[in-house]
Amino acid sequence: MNARIPLVAGNWKMHGVVASNAALLEGLRTSLATLDPAQVEVLLCPPFPYLQQVADALRASGLAWGAQDVSDQSVGAYTGEVSAQMLADFGCRYAIVGHSERRSFHSETDTVVANKVQRLVDAGIRPIVCVGESLAQRHAHLTDAVLAHQIDAVVGVLARSPIPVVVAYEPVWAIGTGHGATPEMAQAAHAFIRARLAAGGVAPQAVRLIYGGSVTALNARAIFAQPDVDGGLIGGASRLAADFAQICMSLS
Repeated sequence: MNARIPLVAGNWKMHGVVASNAALLEGLRTSLATLDPAQVEVLLCPPFPYLQQVADALRASGLAWGAQDVSDQSVGAYTGEVSAQMLADFGCRYAIVGHSERRSFHSETDTVVANKVQRLVDAGIRPIVCVGESLAQRHAHLTDAVLAHQIDAVVGVLARSPIPVVVAYEPVWAIGTGHGATPEMAQAAHAFIRARLAAGGVAPQAVRLIYGGSVTALNARAIFAQPDVDGGLIGGASRLAADFAQICMSLS
């Protein structure tokens, strides 16, 4: 294992109610009680209304929590938005930005994503910046070009960040489809991203690269064994305590 502490982040997306959340959180606390946070960091990202429930449930557990998004504005008349400072007030340590669902369904541009990263860094919150290509782009052999464009939009902010950051490679064609990247495909993309970040001035040990896209308890170990893969961003499986715990334990 490399010197970067692996990270497994669960993205609940728009799922959950108080009762099912409580059962899931209790299951995870029990299943992951023996996991050493110094060896594997585990993070849960629930919808905004459940941030306090998750924060309370995970207190003193060794498990971290974060948000699924943040506003690109710092304060003002932006109805429905949540600022980085508001998240910081709750003790939030991480926030996901640039997820393909935000880029697609909410038309978020690379500039918007970069602004969100800056807001998080300014508030002392570690961003998890999502990048990835569509199936059409992969078939057209444009993966590296797409990743380069997305990385270049944020590399300046990341290079100046006084706090560690995370980049998540999530090929759009693998998210929720059951057809994830092979370990070799994940490694190739991660190696390209790491080189691109380094070229932009981001120190190799200042960023963790994690993979997301149909990660399961069955394929996690092989993917995480790749030298440039520092963990995973897990969607559907993060709502299943046994499966998510097994994915996390595959890194221990």
